[in-house]
Amino acid sequence: MIETFANADALADAAAAWILDGLADGLMARGHATLVGTGGRSPGPVYDRLSQAELDWGRVTVTLSDDRFVSPNHPDSNAGLVRRRLLVGAAAAASFQPLRYDVADEDASAEAAEPHIRPLVPFDVLMLGMGEDGHIASLIPGDPRLAQGLDPAGSRLVQGVPAGLGAPPLPRMTLTLPALASARRILILTSGEARRRVLEGGDVRPVHVLAETTTSPLRVLWTP
Repeated sequence: MIETFANADALADAAAAWILDGLADGLMARGHATLVGTGGRSPGPVYDRLSQAELDWGRVTVTLSDDRFVSPNHPDSNAGLVRRRLLVGAAAAASFQPLRYDVADEDASAEAAEPHIRPLVPFDVLMLGMGEDGHIASLIPGDPRLAQGLDPAGSRLVQGVPAGLGAPPLPRMTLTLPALASARRILILTSGEARRRVLEGGDVRPVHVLAETTTSPLRVLWTP
């Protein structure tokens, strides 16, 4: 399940190549493709590679697995990361569908995003990171609504996550398991011994629930 790479550059090369292949498949089969990105440190180098790739980006929609309920200009905004690192160069032609809206709170933002996310499902490619607690997107252990978010039969594709969870402990919006598991290709980027122990451990964490639920190809790329 875990593919090991010598360093972050090699991992980013492999991730970008597989993502581009999946997007090209979507364009060929359906005339449009969708990429779900993520935040954190791992995806930045992947975004840099994708942004310069030769692809018909004008027929690609990019969205996020999760985001913080902050302004896109805030340093902790995942949308801001995507705009700075991915939606530049050749990839500037892609459309972007946010999860964060200028509404009262994270729950209202999730509700506002829901009707825009639904037509994009199933996604062509989903790229995720993973926390040391095994969380993916913002499906974080300790969230009182985690079971709802991990319900494979749940009706919601986007839900709010209260402040106090994750790092930074900001309110968030996250895609739920039915949305994540729908993706035609799933890629999880991770690094470090602690995360590898979580992946190989006996405790069932959100990352394991996704792996057990999806029927699509799923790759876990790891570097020390």
